[in-house]
Amino acid sequence: MLNSLSGRFLILTTVFVMLAEVLIFVPSIARFREDFLLNRLERAQIASLALLADDMLAEELEAELLENAGVFNVVLRRNEVRQLMLSSPIPDQIAETYDLRMASAWVLIRDAMLRLGDRDNQIIRVIGEPVRDAGLLIEITMETEPLRMAMIDYGLRILALSLFISIITASLLFLAVRALLVRPIRSVVGYMQRYASAPEDARGIISPNASVTELREAEDALLMLQTQLTHALKQRERLAQLGGAVAKVSHDLRNILTSAQLFTDRIEASDDPLVRRMAPKLVNSITRAVSLCESTLAFGRAEEPAPTLTMVDLQEVVADVIASETLAVPDNCVDFSMDIPEGLLVRADPEQLFRVVMNLVRNARQAIVATGKPGEIRVSARETDQDWRIEIHDSGPGLPAKAREHLFTPFQGGMRKGGSGLGLAIAAELVRGHGGELCLKKTDETGTSFEILLPRGDGTF
Repeated sequence: MLNSLSGRFLILTTVFVMLAEVLIFVPSIARFREDFLLNRLERAQIASLALLADDMLAEELEAELLENAGVFNVVLRRNEVRQLMLSSPIPDQIAETYDLRMASAWVLIRDAMLRLGDRDNQIIRVIGEPVRDAGLLIEITMETEPLRMAMIDYGLRILALSLFISIITASLLFLAVRALLVRPIRSVVGYMQRYASAPEDARGIISPNASVTELREAEDALLMLQTQLTHALKQRERLAQLGGAVAKVSHDLRNILTSAQLFTDRIEASDDPLVRRMAPKLVNSITRAVSLCESTLAFGRAEEPAPTLTMVDLQEVVADVIASETLAVPDNCVDFSMDIPEGLLVRADPEQLFRVVMNLVRNARQAIVATGKPGEIRVSARETDQDWRIEIHDSGPGLPAKAREHLFTPFQGGMRKGGSGLGLAIAAELVRGHGGELCLKKTDETGTSFEILLPRGDGTF
């Protein structure tokens, strides 16, 4: 209850209303004290009128008039003459004198707070102006205890009234907050929970209907998010189904093409000049088709496993890649080299790092071979305080415009005619799994450079 939005509103409202009442109480109690003293002055003046009407009053009647007025004596100044109208024995010396004729609000508040805090019963003199111009001034002496008790009683009644107002106000605000904020928020949360449990169920998508502007904006934002996420989930499901179908087709097609490759040896041995001339083209076409099927199958697997990070000798990995690619180069038309410091260790999964470098080097080799001209591929590496940087540079013709536009996009970012672009997509995905980045440093007619950034991190081995 107290941790809920409406509960906290209830507590805060009660506290703030009480605080406001305290700020109101201070001037109110000062005004009450002033009215109390003025009332005493007025009653004392009325009592003194009896003496003006009859100069000879019995002592018993005079004492009764003073007791009813709540004072010990009354002094009235008329016609510049100060006259003791009524008097009785004063039990103690006069402690303070208060002149209400010119007292400022600050003085009244100060005197009221001091009187409220002083528990001693004192004798005070109070000076004021007579009502109805009955003289120049009137002066009385009185006890402070009745004044203080009246102020306390007034304060308690103010406190009770303030508490009652606070409870009523807080309760009304509590109900208003629940109706205007809590219920709509719970409705939004309910939609979120239902959608999270069953994203495919359209009933979990919110229908904005809040009247509060901020809540309506939140509902509209949630509707947009749910709609986009639903479309993305449907698209992902369709892609998953399509990927499964493509993987099956590619698997069977690869087997068929592999069988077709076995027959190319017989075709190349044919005595027909035309067949012998066309055979290499057929072999290349079948080889490219098999490669595409293998790449599609590799990319179509559910997800790459998380890398098993260890410290890897980069020279050994690059040397294995170069040795493998050298066998695929016809007539040694591509010169491989590496510039890697001796004993350089990088934090990576050795198998996945091999696949990344292999994909990049193979793409570079295929691009150079496609030109029919000799070229060079160089793998270099260096380390900084933040990461290891591995660069693969080739002297090929550079990336075509489509490849640059759809870099790392499967089936669109192919580096050569007929390429699928899966090599770069797979390499980028593997590097991201290491927390790193694969980026294109440069590409033009003089060649292409890719850079692999592997973070050093805080891991120790």
